[in-house]
Amino acid sequence: MNTKMITKVSLIAAIYAALTIALSPISYNFVQFRVSEALTILPFIMPESILGLFIGCAIANIYSGLGLYDIVFGSLASLIAAYLTSKMPKKWLAPLPPIIVNAIIIGYMWSLFGDMPFYLTSSYVAIGQIGSCYGLGLPLLYFLKDAKILKK
Repeated sequence: MNTKMITKVSLIAAIYAALTIALSPISYNFVQFRVSEALTILPFIMPESILGLFIGCAIANIYSGLGLYDIVFGSLASLIAAYLTSKMPKKWLAPLPPIIVNAIIIGYMWSLFGDMPFYLTSSYVAIGQIGSCYGLGLPLLYFLKDAKILKK
């Protein structure tokens, strides 16, 4: 890893964590809208962002209220989703992995801790993810590509 890559990873981690924590009233709980999840499209055009998203999510999940479970499993969900996003063949598919992976993993976690049916908690997570990833993330991806800020 060179200095440029470490800087990118660190900035992405810091932005993800800061957005999540600053907007904590809507970032945590089984009904959540994490604005920071818009960044989950970055691996499509910048694979080195995978590590930044993982670290940022781990830091943000320290404040989630689910403790070690969310730090470990929530961060792993972000890692898996980010990796899958980097493998998507089309831009419009880039938001799909974070939606599906988080709906399954975070939805399951919330169903255990919230004593609610999995279909309900995963639906709530998926709705928030759709808003963040397609509502904010996809326009961000098109902006970054059109502005030629990042290449792919």
